[in-house]
Amino acid sequence: MAKVPEHNLCVYCGSGPGKNPAYMVAARALGMALANAGMGLVYGGGSLGLMGEVAKTVLEAGGYVTGIIPSFLGTKERMLTGVNDLVVTKNMHERKMTMFERSTGFVALPGGIGTLEELTEISTWAQLDQHAKPIVVCNIDGYWEPYLTLIKHMREEKFIREGMEFKMDVVKTAEDVVPAYEFRLANTPQKVPFDLPREIL
Repeated sequence: MAKVPEHNLCVYCGSGPGKNPAYMVAARALGMALANAGMGLVYGGGSLGLMGEVAKTVLEAGGYVTGIIPSFLGTKERMLTGVNDLVVTKNMHERKMTMFERSTGFVALPGGIGTLEELTEISTWAQLDQHAKPIVVCNIDGYWEPYLTLIKHMREEKFIREGMEFKMDVVKTAEDVVPAYEFRLANTPQKVPFDLPREIL
């Protein structure tokens, strides 16, 4: 039985391939980078789209994959059963908390509303000092520019004010994700893992 890696990156991304072929290329590149670095993948458990592409690539390269999926999405997202560790949860809330607990950092590839919600929630927890795990946005072909512009606008309008800042590293390629994660991990005073207080659960 394969050993769970020390470092496990949670990848938030679409369950579809998206319009731009560069997104699937990036998903494969990220999967290869994680496997080559000896890092595990924690993801949403499906076999479709960018989600499935990252997981399949990690597995094909001999890496470790933890899939976490709520039971009601098992058929819709075509649960990938060949992963090293498959966790079926009761609901979305349990899924997200399990992903948090199993991960030492977070990466956002292109995706839809669910990806946006997961990235924003994990960033909110960081803003509230509830965790210090690295967050990396993989801005493939400028996909996340509207979101990053909104974050900048929030800062300018003082809704993200002094004392409420949070660390979010932005990279342009999938190959830059692992180095960004390692840099942020090395330069974060509060080391991971950092468990959320029970009132957040």
